[in-house]
Amino acid sequence: MLPLRRKQLIQATLEVIDRVGLADATIALIAKQAGLSTGIISHYFGDKSGLLEATMRQILRDLREDTLRRRSESTADTATHLRAIVDANFNDSQVSGPVMKTWLAFWSSSMHQESLRRLQHVNDRRLHSNLCCQFLRELPLAQARHAARGLAAMIDGLWLRGSLSGAAFDAGAARQLAYEYLDQQLAKKIDAVAAA
Repeated sequence: MLPLRRKQLIQATLEVIDRVGLADATIALIAKQAGLSTGIISHYFGDKSGLLEATMRQILRDLREDTLRRRSESTADTATHLRAIVDANFNDSQVSGPVMKTWLAFWSSSMHQESLRRLQHVNDRRLHSNLCCQFLRELPLAQARHAARGLAAMIDGLWLRGSLSGAAFDAGAARQLAYEYLDQQLAKKIDAVAAA
């Protein structure tokens, strides 16, 4: 599929889900929003689930690229790398209304569709692995895994609470809470060294 058409369909999917929700986001509505025929969607994506999967793959690709960019621009210390991961998860590309509603639709659908469940599993593992890898630079393995699970849960929880609040998402407040948690986890190494 031509990249321009693919981008049109993904953007149309985001806009339609934002406007009417996933349940009412028909192929016909998405095609109309994109200015394309329903046949093109069926040909390239099969059905609405295939289009949702492609849309989420793009959102996840944007998240991964933003994370890598932020980490490459940051200093080498652990806290800065962890903050870059947090910042990417609360970036505008991840907390805009259409993207947030699509994330929610994806999470809900992933409980019932194997291909979406696999995609969600990959996303979860990637976040945990990235966080764990950074915490391992400062903490023993068990503590690093625990800190990574906690920070991943905090990122997802802050994101979910913010998306369901009905108000504009306060990414700054969410980042600050996540920073405080990661600083507390990294302070455990300092406490352990001081005690020794």
